[in-house]
Amino acid sequence: MSRARAEQQPVAEGMGLLVMVGLAMAFLLIWAMLNVAKAHTVPLYGESNMLFVALIFYAGAAALYMGFGVTGIERYVLFASIATAIGFLANTAAAAHRWYIAGRPPFSNLYEMLLSFVWTVALLTLVAEKGYKVKIIGSITMPLAVVSVILMQLLPSDVRPLVPALQSTWLHVHVTLAMLSYAACAVSFALAMMFLIQDRMKTETFQLLTAMGMASIYAAMLLRFRNGGLALVGWDAQNKQELFVEQGKRLFVVIPELGWLYLLVLLATLAPIALWFWSVRRRISTWPARLVAAVTDKTWKGELPEANEEFLAYANQAMVISITLQVLALAVFILRVNGGMYGSAEADGLFPTALASSPFILAGFIGGIFAGLLYLLLLWRREGLQQLLPTSEALDRVTYKTIGVAFPLLTLMIATGAYWANQAWGSYWSWDPKETWAAITWLVYAGYLHTRITRGWRGRRAAWFAIIGFAVVIFTFFGVTYLLPGMHAYGSNG
Repeated sequence: MSRARAEQQPVAEGMGLLVMVGLAMAFLLIWAMLNVAKAHTVPLYGESNMLFVALIFYAGAAALYMGFGVTGIERYVLFASIATAIGFLANTAAAAHRWYIAGRPPFSNLYEMLLSFVWTVALLTLVAEKGYKVKIIGSITMPLAVVSVILMQLLPSDVRPLVPALQSTWLHVHVTLAMLSYAACAVSFALAMMFLIQDRMKTETFQLLTAMGMASIYAAMLLRFRNGGLALVGWDAQNKQELFVEQGKRLFVVIPELGWLYLLVLLATLAPIALWFWSVRRRISTWPARLVAAVTDKTWKGELPEANEEFLAYANQAMVISITLQVLALAVFILRVNGGMYGSAEADGLFPTALASSPFILAGFIGGIFAGLLYLLLLWRREGLQQLLPTSEALDRVTYKTIGVAFPLLTLMIATGAYWANQAWGSYWSWDPKETWAAITWLVYAGYLHTRITRGWRGRRAAWFAIIGFAVVIFTFFGVTYLLPGMHAYGSNG
């Protein structure tokens, strides 16, 4: 009798999460349908409704994929796959409706590019899971999809006439190749991370990388630090656009005390990094010799000192505190920014702010929290995750195949973009920031293929190439659009 109860225990636990996720999704769907019924203006199959449905199912899939990582219960993957597929269909309906309304493929601005990017990420997630048996890949790709769809909700989504430079068939070809290649790069990043887990890279190394990523988000945000406040772009809610002081100069308003809050959060994200370096201070002295050995394809034969486990434990505790503070800081950001009225040093009076005026900041916050939660999943379930993953050799091989698909697409993207630029502006290459970073992305992945084919680089070195490559992709896609405006700047605002 006790044995029967033991066999039923995992089933009961599995049903608990499924019921909670299912009820949450059902509640959100019913709530959305009631809002549509009250509005009487937006059709049920409209783009915004379909995109919200996609967000619900992608979020449910992310929860179940992570639940699978925690428990190893196979049924979670089955229902996560179903949720991903339904989200993919809703995503497809949203893109199709956008195409029908606009009379052209949805490729003209950042909102539409994200619509296509998320669609491709969901598709490749299903392919990797079903075709290559990487069942846990959705625990990385689905949170990425969720963050992207949330970002889309804040970006201007009105269908506007294309500027003359975009009125070309080459727009459709160029952006299609970009979204396919970037999505393939995202999947290769997820596979490379899983390889490092399966290849037994130390958990504290993941802790360092995660903390550095979170710290970089808040360090970049504090470039807007103004006398203890945080400077954000003002928002014209009526016209759904940013406020400008003059042509090309955005109006910044300052939210008091918010800068000090995020300085505190930045210090909290730096604490695990400092503790990590203190714990491995003896090991750091071996880095130069180990780096030379890695580059020259030799085996380092020196002694590797052990890390101080006590300080590593403190670093992990600091990570938990940091993630908790980030969640609280995100809540404060939403409450203070959404619908607020604040002063500006550039003009007299009070000006409104909105989450839509700071989509990249909000997406960065959410992305950092997701990364921290994924690290905690790894910390608490390292051995269980390794058992759920394919072999390191299989993951290395699939990563190589994925980049083997992404690289030709990147090459064609740059080639078609150059041809289109010559038609539109009379020059194949003008060193626009987006062009420059697209070339840097291409060089990183070219380096991956070159070192693998000619020098036989596999394993961790190849995985690091894939991870660095996707970091460059993220900066090219989001960072350049937001920080380095150029001829591609229209892609952010339509």
